[in-house]
Amino acid sequence: MVICVHCKYDKFDHGYAQLNTSFLTFLNLDFANKSANILTCDRCGYVHWFNKDVKRIES
Repeated sequence: MVICVHCKYDKFDHGYAQLNTSFLTFLNLDFANKSANILTCDRCGYVHWFNKDVKRIES
């Protein structure tokens, strides 16, 4: 279970963010960059970044 490090709430919105690199952007290949999982706290809006898959989100 994930708990917000800022407000200690446990409800989140799940999303993805692209991790751009300057080299692939220079080559116009942004789509080839990795993505991160992000969880945004429903109470305070703090964004938690994860490099690995998030298996389950309880909301």
